Amino acid sequence: MSGLLYLIPIALFMGLLGLLAFVWALKSGQFEDLDGAAQRILLDEEEDENPRGDPGRTS
Repeated sequence: MSGLLYLIPIALFMGLLGLLAFVWALKSGQFEDLDGAAQRILLDEEEDENPRGDPGRTS
């Protein structure tokens, strides 16, 4: 029973810490463009396969 005297305040503190992190993420704009992130993963951008400019040489 005395263990609850330690565990309950720790659980409340961790919950408050999680809530503060969520509010910080909201205020910093982390959740502004959810559709943009979903679309970027689907875009097939061409990688530069020949970064040094060697003709005829790929990857």
